[in-house]
Amino acid sequence: MTTPVGAEVAVRRLFPPPEPAVGDLRIASWNIRRRIDGPTWPPNDRWRVRAPRLAAVLRADPPAILGTQEAMPDQADLVRASLGPGYRFVGHGRNADGRGEGCPIFFDAERLELTGHAQRALSETPGVAGSLSWGNPVPRVVVRASFRDRATGTSLTVLNTHLDVFSARSRLRAAWMLHDLAEEASGRVVVMGDMNAGPGSAPLAALLSGNLVDAWEVASERTTPLWDTYGGYHEPRVRRGPIDWIAVDRGATVRRAAIDTRTVDGAAPSDHLGVHVVLGLDEVTS
Repeated sequence: MTTPVGAEVAVRRLFPPPEPAVGDLRIASWNIRRRIDGPTWPPNDRWRVRAPRLAAVLRADPPAILGTQEAMPDQADLVRASLGPGYRFVGHGRNADGRGEGCPIFFDAERLELTGHAQRALSETPGVAGSLSWGNPVPRVVVRASFRDRATGTSLTVLNTHLDVFSARSRLRAAWMLHDLAEEASGRVVVMGDMNAGPGSAPLAALLSGNLVDAWEVASERTTPLWDTYGGYHEPRVRRGPIDWIAVDRGATVRRAAIDTRTVDGAAPSDHLGVHVVLGLDEVTS
């Protein structure tokens, strides 16, 4: 039986007590799997089956910032509605006309003031929407959002992306672009996304070669194992390592980290698992 999208479902919170401090900011990255509803498709992978599961998890435990990948416009609308009325998002489809899969960044507008945002192609012509380079057969994008945290006054830049699954050259060149964008940013910096690259890979080495570190590695507490983040609707496992990552600047404080294996009706909301971290932001004093 499929749970209706608006139904109340008991979903546990990902992080157990203690309650977060005033400056703590919950951030998550999640490839929510593009909408597929073909009648011959496996039921667990159909969007009409998964949508209520995703909605239930987000309603139960919304992060202040959520970067999604593979989000079609109707899926982005469902995510925003599930997070709550105070949430907004930036980012649109990756195609030249602004349609198709996107990497939107959702945020709690009551907690965070949006101070700027942009979407760029991961290509040799980043200002040309839908442009292709380096062997990737479909456009790839990065969405940047800048915030001021109303609770602490801290400035924060977030980059969200989905690197190409087919071209190793594209993943590496795009990782260097992300590296450069992170180096240019001020304040706290977060880079997140489905990198299609595992531990020890060339793209991860490029991304983490400057001012960025793997948030999982520097977290004070990890409340789950480091599960493979491509779950494929299987039981959680540790085999090849994650391909979805959150990186932060070297000055950031990461209090907690977790991989999201929660299910609804006994099944996962996506073929990927979400990655969650809690940043500890210091109050800015004048």
